[in-house]
Amino acid sequence: MMHMTLYWGKKVTILFDSWKTDSWTSYLLSLLACFLVSVFYQYMENHRLRFKLLSVKTQKSPPSSNGSAALNSPLLLSKFAGGGGKWTAARFAGAILFGVNSAIGYLLMLAIMSFNAGVFIAVVVGLAIGYLVFRGGDEDVVVVEDNSCACS
Repeated sequence: MMHMTLYWGKKVTILFDSWKTDSWTSYLLSLLACFLVSVFYQYMENHRLRFKLLSVKTQKSPPSSNGSAALNSPLLLSKFAGGGGKWTAARFAGAILFGVNSAIGYLLMLAIMSFNAGVFIAVVVGLAIGYLVFRGGDEDVVVVEDNSCACS
């Protein structure tokens, strides 16, 4: 039976029926795996954000000669009709990184939903340490986009 409140114990099922712990060794190894995946999540998020910054810096789009056409076009149409959405390799790679990172995040959430307090602590501490190691210095990075129109 699945627990519906936080509990302490070495017997836990994490994500799959085949990933069950029944001894302290398997439980501690599972906690270590949850911790490492949480740190890896922050590592991937750091690389995804840095990749996005690099792709924005290298993507210099020439200003449009007709600014009113961009203002009057619907938002979705302008993204898909080539107005603002260039299907570059950088955007595609960024989308793949986002998808992989989202999948890891949802798997971590499902692991926490085992309601084992040790799994919860391992994931939260892993996320915190991963943030400290890989993303702790991001506060000084600011992205400024100049959206001013040079229309005449």
